[in-house]
Amino acid sequence: MLNSIGPMEILVIFLLILLLFGAKRIPEMAQGMGKGIKEFKKAMKDVHDEIDVSATTPRSPNTVTPAPPANQVPYQAAAPVAQPTVEKKETPGTPAT
Repeated sequence: MLNSIGPMEILVIFLLILLLFGAKRIPEMAQGMGKGIKEFKKAMKDVHDEIDVSATTPRSPNTVTPAPPANQVPYQAAAPVAQPTVEKKETPGTPAT
């Protein structure tokens, strides 16, 4: 039924588009679509290049980490909590050990 679109069907579709939008509006729409496609391709290329650069940039283990800004305190691990010690009470008459 709709296996292939022949030249007659394509001509009818173009005539309907011409009647709906007018001869002046069609070139403007095509130009806008062309600009949109160009921007999309450019964005895709930029993302692709960024991914390639980040994947190929090796990180050296000897790299120096940047110092934190002056108004920030660097992270310090909390000191371990000391366990309370139990004091032995001396009772009168027993020697202290």
